[in-house]
Amino acid sequence: METARRHPSLVVSLVTAVAARTVINTARRLPYPFAPDLARHLGVPLAGITAMIAASQLAALLGPIAGPLADRKGPRVLLLAGMALTAAGMATGALDTYTAVFAGVLMASVGKAVFDPAVQAHVGARVALPARGRAVGLVETAWAGSTLVGIPVVGWVADRTGWPGAFGFLAGLGVLGIAGLAWAFPLAADPSRESPRGNPAGVLRERRARAALAFGFLVSLANDNLFVVYGALLESRFGLGLAALGASTAVVGLAELSGEGLTAAVSDRIGLTRALGWGTALTAAAYLVLPLSVRALPLALGALYGVFVCFEFTVVTSFSVCTEVAPGARATFLSLYFAVLGLGRMVGALIGAPVWAWGGIWATAGVSAGVTLLAGLVLSRSGLRLAPAVRSG
Repeated sequence: METARRHPSLVVSLVTAVAARTVINTARRLPYPFAPDLARHLGVPLAGITAMIAASQLAALLGPIAGPLADRKGPRVLLLAGMALTAAGMATGALDTYTAVFAGVLMASVGKAVFDPAVQAHVGARVALPARGRAVGLVETAWAGSTLVGIPVVGWVADRTGWPGAFGFLAGLGVLGIAGLAWAFPLAADPSRESPRGNPAGVLRERRARAALAFGFLVSLANDNLFVVYGALLESRFGLGLAALGASTAVVGLAELSGEGLTAAVSDRIGLTRALGWGTALTAAAYLVLPLSVRALPLALGALYGVFVCFEFTVVTSFSVCTEVAPGARATFLSLYFAVLGLGRMVGALIGAPVWAWGGIWATAGVSAGVTLLAGLVLSRSGLRLAPAVRSG
């Protein structure tokens, strides 16, 4: 009978968190690929869906409000809250009006902003530093999983049952996620509870914390500067139609999965800060290679794959590093970091179209590479150093 009372293992808790996070990420990313169809179904212009997307981006700014709570109470409460917000949001979306869908997607986005710092803080507290990159890489596969599995499944359900059925399906998965998280993260023994120092102002007094936030802002800005126009590149250069452009998102999903797997495989072996430096340099180089690849579609898709692999490796490795920047306030700092990534994406999205209109792919690649190199300079001068490489054997 005693074995029945044992707490789930770390691996079980992480796998459960990955499954739950895949549902949350799918709900969060749902408007992007289905924007035209959702607009037609809800009887609104496409701008109504893009407004929904913009509002969901702003939800990341709510993370720093919840982060200190995770440091004081442990991650369980915020993991459950994030999953519950997502489930409730998808149930709201099933009401099948524009207002309901808008509110539902926004609730799911707030759920993600609450969930993500808590799960990474749990990893930081439970996983020793020499294996931190592997664990963070595992947790981050939920992002690629939403692209490669979640979004296609939702599209299949929507095609057969309509959008109310698709939202209801995600709500049901959210309820299952709540039950799974409640079991995998028991209340009685929350081992990742930190000292009550989750004060954002206090965290920001640390030089390396400020440097890490600047780094995250810059690399995310650089990537979205390209991300918002890569479809225009493929369309203008190769004449791809809507279906082909949609299929090209598989390249992004595979690149995300590859980058996350690469983080898990090598970042601990070469050392997290060294891996972060190499990732930053390779990302900048990949941006500069992109304009040279646009003579043929396979080359262009391969170059885009390389850009997103390098970027995903860099940003996921940065999560591993950030779990140790403020050990006494992990969730607080991580919530700040995720909020800054969101701000960087917003700025990158705003400048992407004007930069593209000004100078085409060479301007886009040059700006993204230059901003990424600036991020690397900030990192190199921050004095941020973690563990040396782990010797294999």
